[in-house]
Amino acid sequence: MDEKWSWFLKKRHRCTDEELAHERAGDWWDHVAFDAEHRLVLGVVFGRRDEVNVQRLMVAVQAQLQGRVPSLITTDGYSGYAEAFRRVFGVIVAPPPRRRGDPHRVAKRLVPPELTHAIVQKVIEGGRVVRVKRELAIGTRANLDAALAASAVSTTVNTSFVERSNATDRHRNARRARRTYRFSKAKDAHEAAGYFTLYSYNFCWPVRTLREARGDGTHRPVTPAMAAGLSDHVWTVAEWISYPARGDSS
Repeated sequence: MDEKWSWFLKKRHRCTDEELAHERAGDWWDHVAFDAEHRLVLGVVFGRRDEVNVQRLMVAVQAQLQGRVPSLITTDGYSGYAEAFRRVFGVIVAPPPRRRGDPHRVAKRLVPPELTHAIVQKVIEGGRVVRVKRELAIGTRANLDAALAASAVSTTVNTSFVERSNATDRHRNARRARRTYRFSKAKDAHEAAGYFTLYSYNFCWPVRTLREARGDGTHRPVTPAMAAGLSDHVWTVAEWISYPARGDSS
């Protein structure tokens, strides 16, 4: 999971307090959840970089997972993640019946033992990354080692896959470029373009690292949706746009 910085109408340092308070301009972040194994965008929430939007993203991801608990989530060092994971995936455990003389106990929210959260912290000096620190925030070292051993894409804790996805999206969506005259002038248009590029990517964008070799020396193109078993072919944009939409988060 990661947050991708963007902005609409004006960058934050040029905004008035009123514009920021009413969300009429300023910095706007793409909070993205990414399935590294299938290169699949699981969910995205747009808004200010805060714990509320991180939790909104986790609620959307939980719905996509249909009750399954991820064995490993990696993030940067933003403090809002760990608490959001506890709130969304945690289970309320009631205290045992109280008997006379027992101290007062309250219900606790416990994180499922299979959930592991690891943090990647980049140390930057002089505008360059000089080292990377990795920390275990939730879970046990044994579970972390088991998750990495079972991973088909990486043996180390990292956020490189979602960062690569962020770079791809900046390339596909001119509104997300860091320095551009093509920035969004309105929030709704900014978010609509973000939904379009990020979710059409799943079905319409063949990923080079997912392609499958054929016996004749050519390669079969594979999209993230195909890799995840959600599709059996590369969709055209017209096919994706015209597909009937569902009314829920699925």
